[in-house]
Amino acid sequence: MSATDFTVSPASGPIRLSVDCMGGDHGPSVTLPAAQAFLAAHPEAELLLVGLPDALAPAVNWPRCQVIAASEVVAMDDPVELALRRKKDSSMRVAINQVKSGAAHVCVSAGNTGALMALARYLLKTLDGIDRPALASVMPNQRGGFTTVLDLGANVDCTAEHLLQFAVMGSALVSAVDGKAEPSVGLLNIGEEVIKGNEAIKQAGELLRKAAADGQLNFYGNVEGNDIFKGTTDIVVCDGFVGNVALKTAEGLATMISSFIRDEFSRTPLTKLVALLALPILQRFKNRVDHRRLSGAALLGLRGLVFKSHGSADALAFETAMNRAYDAARNRLLDRVHDRIIATLQELPAPPVDAQGDAGDKMAPAVQAA
Repeated sequence: MSATDFTVSPASGPIRLSVDCMGGDHGPSVTLPAAQAFLAAHPEAELLLVGLPDALAPAVNWPRCQVIAASEVVAMDDPVELALRRKKDSSMRVAINQVKSGAAHVCVSAGNTGALMALARYLLKTLDGIDRPALASVMPNQRGGFTTVLDLGANVDCTAEHLLQFAVMGSALVSAVDGKAEPSVGLLNIGEEVIKGNEAIKQAGELLRKAAADGQLNFYGNVEGNDIFKGTTDIVVCDGFVGNVALKTAEGLATMISSFIRDEFSRTPLTKLVALLALPILQRFKNRVDHRRLSGAALLGLRGLVFKSHGSADALAFETAMNRAYDAARNRLLDRVHDRIIATLQELPAPPVDAQGDAGDKMAPAVQAA
């Protein structure tokens, strides 16, 4: 099963994607070619392309496509507060609003991760029992499958309770996507021993072990970074700072190894001949480690579907993110994840509420003030 395959019955009728065409490092120069390729590959899909009218002029007459104007753009380095309070007509905000209003089934953006999370949370709201959305995506492993990792950058600072919620959401996602009734969960740490890690990780381990003892999660225990690629567990849970560093490190390593192999095969006429003979193997290797083919992280825990592509995504990577978003909406992933989260969280401990009443969430005041 590939990273984009789902096992539940498809929804009827066309699936409509709302696309933030201005997000990311490259904007329409990437998002428009990706959208065009996506439309060609999905004859029943429809797109709502959101952005500055002049930038989206080439797409005005595309079939199964509607251009929706926005007058502002959230820059990659914009503070979250700016995106929330001042840029009320940004392409990102308008695109998410299409999901809120029911005009689109899912939103896709390559824009500022912090702004996307804050806007999606403010506009769509979180599911009951979930304090913060989490970015979840897959990494290839040695077992020939994929390891789901979350959070990948939506939450830099996390409490033990947040990590527990990520484990529940990750379990719901993998259960819905891969059809695994009880996917295994690992807590990313600097060692397998229970005594390792900072206080938040130790407390999270205690909560996860209790949840496992109560039959609410299939908790494997602590795992290390290399376990992601070994496929030791189906899911690896961590805070967004660690997850994003791990993701970018893995992508950089894969790119470097591919570059090394290309250099070595290009050294002499003999090595070039060997490369020609090995071309099918090299192509398969490239496809397995090409992070662009795994692009598209689900923002879990919301009352609507939002997918995040890399800010540096090229057309292939952004199209892949659109494919994953399309499959998620077509196969009712939101309903499957929602049902499992609600069923599981009913028995889990509620997070402590601090003096400000925001369950320890430092972003809550900013979001509520938007």
